[in-house]
Amino acid sequence: MSQIGENMAEEIHLTIDGTEVAVAPGTTLREAAERLQTHIPVICYHEATTSNGLCRMCVVEVEGARTLAPACVALAVEGMKIQTGSERVRRARRTILEMLESTVDLSEAPEIQAYASEYAADPQRFPDADRRALPVYDDNPMYIRDYSKCVLCWRCVQVCADDAQYTYALNFTGRGFDTEIGTFFGEGMPATTCVFCGQCVGVCPTGALKPKREWLLEQGIPADEIMEMTRSERRRRRK
Repeated sequence: MSQIGENMAEEIHLTIDGTEVAVAPGTTLREAAERLQTHIPVICYHEATTSNGLCRMCVVEVEGARTLAPACVALAVEGMKIQTGSERVRRARRTILEMLESTVDLSEAPEIQAYASEYAADPQRFPDADRRALPVYDDNPMYIRDYSKCVLCWRCVQVCADDAQYTYALNFTGRGFDTEIGTFFGEGMPATTCVFCGQCVGVCPTGALKPKREWLLEQGIPADEIMEMTRSERRRRRK
Protein backbone atom coordinates (compact mmCIF):
# COMPACT_ATOMS: atom_id res chain seq x y z
CA MET A 1 0.00 0.00 0.00
CA SER A 2 1.31 3.49 -0.82
CA GLN A 3 2.11 6.04 1.90
CA ILE A 4 -0.98 8.05 0.90
CA GLY A 5 -3.14 4.93 1.18
CA GLU A 6 -1.70 4.10 4.60
CA ASN A 7 -2.41 7.64 5.87
CA MET A 8 -6.00 7.46 4.61
CA ALA A 9 -6.50 4.10 6.33
CA GLU A 10 -5.27 5.55 9.60
CA GLU A 11 -7.71 8.46 9.55
CA ILE A 12 -10.68 8.55 11.90
CA HIS A 13 -13.95 9.87 10.52
CA LEU A 14 -16.51 11.56 12.73
CA THR A 15 -19.31 14.09 12.45
CA ILE A 16 -19.35 17.34 14.42
CA ASP A 17 -22.53 19.43 14.33
CA GLY A 18 -23.56 17.69 11.13
CA THR A 19 -20.24 18.17 9.31
CA GLU A 20 -17.91 15.25 8.64
CA VAL A 21 -14.22 15.56 9.44
CA ALA A 22 -11.24 13.20 9.21
CA VAL A 23 -8.52 13.33 11.85
CA ALA A 24 -5.50 11.33 12.90
CA PRO A 25 -5.69 8.78 15.74
CA GLY A 26 -5.08 10.41 19.11
CA THR A 27 -6.87 13.64 18.15
CA THR A 28 -9.10 15.05 20.89
CA LEU A 29 -12.64 16.19 20.17
CA ARG A 30 -11.59 19.79 20.83
CA GLU A 31 -8.83 19.51 18.24
CA ALA A 32 -11.19 17.88 15.76
CA ALA A 33 -13.68 20.73 16.25
CA GLU A 34 -10.90 23.23 15.61
CA ARG A 35 -10.36 21.62 12.21
CA LEU A 36 -13.88 22.82 11.38
CA GLN A 37 -13.26 26.21 13.03
CA THR A 38 -15.80 25.31 15.72
CA HIS A 39 -14.91 26.97 19.01
CA ILE A 40 -15.42 24.97 22.20
CA PRO A 41 -15.13 27.06 25.40
CA VAL A 42 -12.45 26.13 27.92
CA ILE A 43 -11.29 27.37 31.31
CA CYS A 44 -8.72 24.88 32.59
CA TYR A 45 -7.25 24.10 29.16
CA HIS A 46 -4.15 25.99 28.05
CA GLU A 47 -1.90 25.23 25.09
CA ALA A 48 1.15 25.16 27.40
CA THR A 49 -0.29 22.65 29.87
CA THR A 50 -1.47 19.05 29.87
CA SER A 51 -5.23 18.69 29.40
CA ASN A 52 -7.04 17.31 32.45
CA GLY A 53 -10.72 18.06 31.86
CA LEU A 54 -11.13 19.67 35.27
CA CYS A 55 -13.46 22.58 34.52
CA ARG A 56 -15.92 20.67 32.31
CA MET A 57 -16.71 23.80 30.28
CA CYS A 58 -15.64 21.96 27.13
CA VAL A 59 -18.22 19.17 27.42
CA VAL A 60 -19.93 18.01 24.22
CA GLU A 61 -22.74 15.57 23.53
CA VAL A 62 -21.78 12.24 21.96
CA GLU A 63 -24.61 10.35 20.31
CA GLY A 64 -25.37 7.20 22.29
CA ALA A 65 -23.31 8.19 25.33
CA ARG A 66 -24.93 8.49 28.75
CA THR A 67 -22.82 11.42 29.91
CA LEU A 68 -21.33 14.50 28.29
CA ALA A 69 -17.69 14.17 27.23
CA PRO A 70 -14.90 16.66 28.05
CA ALA A 71 -13.64 17.61 24.60
CA CYS A 72 -10.13 18.54 25.75
CA VAL A 73 -9.32 14.95 26.77
CA ALA A 74 -11.88 12.71 25.00
CA LEU A 75 -10.39 11.17 21.86
CA ALA A 76 -12.09 10.97 18.49
CA VAL A 77 -13.46 7.52 17.63
CA GLU A 78 -14.50 6.24 14.22
CA GLY A 79 -18.14 7.03 13.47
CA MET A 80 -18.70 9.39 16.39
CA LYS A 81 -21.48 11.95 16.08
CA ILE A 82 -20.87 15.04 18.22
CA GLN A 83 -22.98 18.04 19.11
CA THR A 84 -21.04 20.97 20.54
CA GLY A 85 -23.95 23.32 21.21
CA SER A 86 -27.03 21.24 22.00
CA GLU A 87 -29.42 22.41 24.71
CA ARG A 88 -28.04 19.78 27.07
CA VAL A 89 -24.49 21.03 26.48
CA ARG A 90 -25.46 24.68 26.90
CA ARG A 91 -27.35 23.92 30.11
CA ALA A 92 -24.32 22.12 31.57
CA ARG A 93 -21.96 24.98 30.69
CA ARG A 94 -24.40 27.55 32.03
CA THR A 95 -24.67 25.72 35.36
CA ILE A 96 -20.88 25.55 35.70
CA LEU A 97 -20.63 29.29 35.14
CA GLU A 98 -23.43 29.99 37.61
CA MET A 99 -21.70 27.92 40.29
CA LEU A 100 -18.44 29.77 39.68
CA GLU A 101 -20.16 33.15 39.81
CA SER A 102 -21.84 32.26 43.09
CA THR A 103 -18.60 31.37 44.89
CA VAL A 104 -15.61 33.02 43.20
CA ASP A 105 -14.63 36.62 42.49
CA LEU A 106 -14.52 36.70 38.68
CA SER A 107 -14.02 40.47 38.40
CA GLU A 108 -10.65 39.98 36.69
CA ALA A 109 -11.59 37.00 34.52
CA PRO A 110 -12.71 38.56 31.21
CA GLU A 111 -12.89 35.29 29.27
CA ILE A 112 -15.14 33.67 31.88
CA GLN A 113 -17.26 36.82 32.04
CA ALA A 114 -17.69 36.62 28.27
CA TYR A 115 -18.79 33.00 28.56
CA ALA A 116 -21.27 33.95 31.29
CA SER A 117 -22.80 36.52 28.95
CA GLU A 118 -22.83 34.13 25.99
CA TYR A 119 -24.61 31.40 27.97
CA ALA A 120 -26.93 33.79 29.85
CA ALA A 121 -25.64 32.55 33.21
CA ASP A 122 -27.60 33.89 36.19
CA PRO A 123 -25.18 34.98 38.95
CA GLN A 124 -28.06 34.89 41.47
CA ARG A 125 -29.11 31.30 40.77
CA PHE A 126 -27.43 30.04 43.95
CA PRO A 127 -28.01 32.89 46.43
CA ASP A 128 -27.13 30.83 49.52
CA ALA A 129 -23.79 29.59 48.21
CA ASP A 130 -20.71 30.23 50.36
CA ARG A 131 -18.22 32.65 48.86
CA ARG A 132 -14.53 31.76 48.74
CA ALA A 133 -13.23 34.49 51.06
CA LEU A 134 -9.49 34.01 51.49
CA PRO A 135 -6.69 36.39 52.49
CA VAL A 136 -4.29 37.81 49.91
CA TYR A 137 -0.87 36.17 50.28
CA ASP A 138 1.76 38.88 49.94
CA ASP A 139 4.93 37.01 50.89
CA ASN A 140 7.41 37.70 48.08
CA PRO A 141 8.59 40.58 45.88
CA MET A 142 7.38 39.13 42.57
CA TYR A 143 3.66 38.34 42.78
CA ILE A 144 0.67 38.09 45.11
CA ARG A 145 -1.77 35.18 45.50
CA ASP A 146 -5.46 36.00 45.87
CA TYR A 147 -7.28 32.67 46.00
CA SER A 148 -10.67 34.32 46.36
CA LYS A 149 -10.33 34.65 42.57
CA CYS A 150 -9.07 31.09 42.00
CA VAL A 151 -11.22 28.66 39.95
CA LEU A 152 -8.88 25.71 40.59
CA CYS A 153 -8.02 25.30 36.92
CA TRP A 154 -4.65 23.76 37.90
CA ARG A 155 -2.71 25.65 35.22
CA CYS A 156 -0.28 27.16 37.75
CA VAL A 157 0.39 23.77 39.36
CA GLN A 158 1.09 22.22 35.97
CA VAL A 159 3.56 24.82 34.69
CA CYS A 160 5.32 24.73 38.06
CA ALA A 161 5.67 20.96 37.68
CA ASP A 162 6.20 18.64 34.70
CA ASP A 163 4.76 20.90 32.01
CA ALA A 164 7.46 23.55 32.28
CA GLN A 165 9.53 24.40 35.34
CA TYR A 166 9.93 21.16 37.35
CA THR A 167 10.08 23.06 40.64
CA TYR A 168 6.88 21.68 42.25
CA ALA A 169 6.38 24.70 44.51
CA LEU A 170 2.57 24.67 44.12
CA ASN A 171 -0.02 21.97 44.71
CA PHE A 172 -3.59 21.41 45.87
CA THR A 173 -4.38 21.59 49.58
CA GLY A 174 -7.64 20.86 51.41
CA ARG A 175 -10.62 18.85 50.23
CA GLY A 176 -14.04 19.57 48.72
CA PHE A 177 -15.13 23.21 48.97
CA ASP A 178 -11.99 23.95 51.04
CA THR A 179 -9.66 22.88 48.23
CA GLU A 180 -7.23 25.61 47.23
CA ILE A 181 -3.85 26.03 45.60
CA GLY A 182 -1.11 26.15 48.19
CA THR A 183 2.45 25.28 49.06
CA PHE A 184 3.79 22.25 50.85
CA PHE A 185 3.31 22.67 54.62
CA GLY A 186 1.76 26.09 53.95
CA GLU A 187 5.15 27.79 53.67
CA GLY A 188 5.53 31.26 52.13
CA MET A 189 6.83 31.26 48.55
CA PRO A 190 10.41 32.29 49.47
CA ALA A 191 10.68 29.15 51.63
CA THR A 192 9.59 26.84 48.81
CA THR A 193 11.34 25.60 45.68
CA CYS A 194 9.85 28.52 43.71
CA VAL A 195 12.37 30.24 41.41
CA PHE A 196 10.00 33.18 40.68
CA CYS A 197 10.00 32.52 36.94
CA GLY A 198 6.49 34.00 36.62
CA GLN A 199 5.06 31.21 34.47
CA CYS A 200 2.26 30.52 36.96
CA VAL A 201 1.23 34.19 36.78
CA GLY A 202 1.30 34.05 32.99
CA VAL A 203 -1.19 31.18 32.70
CA CYS A 204 -3.61 32.27 35.45
CA PRO A 205 -6.99 33.15 33.82
CA THR A 206 -8.57 35.02 36.73
CA GLY A 207 -6.06 37.37 38.35
CA ALA A 208 -5.62 35.06 41.34
CA LEU A 209 -1.90 35.32 40.65
CA LYS A 210 -0.79 38.83 39.82
CA PRO A 211 2.55 40.68 39.46
CA LYS A 212 3.39 42.44 42.72
CA ARG A 213 3.98 45.85 41.15
CA GLU A 214 0.67 45.75 39.29
CA TRP A 215 -1.12 44.87 42.53
CA LEU A 216 0.60 47.67 44.45
CA LEU A 217 -0.37 50.17 41.75
CA GLU A 218 -3.99 49.09 42.17
CA GLN A 219 -3.67 49.83 45.89
CA GLY A 220 -2.86 53.44 45.00
CA ILE A 221 0.82 53.35 45.92
CA PRO A 222 3.00 55.72 43.81
CA ALA A 223 5.19 54.09 41.18
CA ASP A 224 8.49 55.38 42.59
CA GLU A 225 7.58 54.07 46.03
CA ILE A 226 6.68 50.68 44.54
CA MET A 227 10.04 50.47 42.77
CA GLU A 228 11.83 51.16 46.02
CA MET A 229 9.72 48.67 47.97
CA THR A 230 10.24 45.80 45.55
CA ARG A 231 13.95 46.55 45.09
CA SER A 232 14.42 46.51 48.85
CA GLU A 233 12.65 43.17 49.20
CA ARG A 234 14.86 41.58 46.57
CA ARG A 235 17.98 42.89 48.29
CA ARG A 236 16.83 41.43 51.61
CA ARG A 237 16.34 38.02 50.01
CA ARG A 238 19.90 38.03 48.67
CA LYS A 239 21.42 38.65 52.13
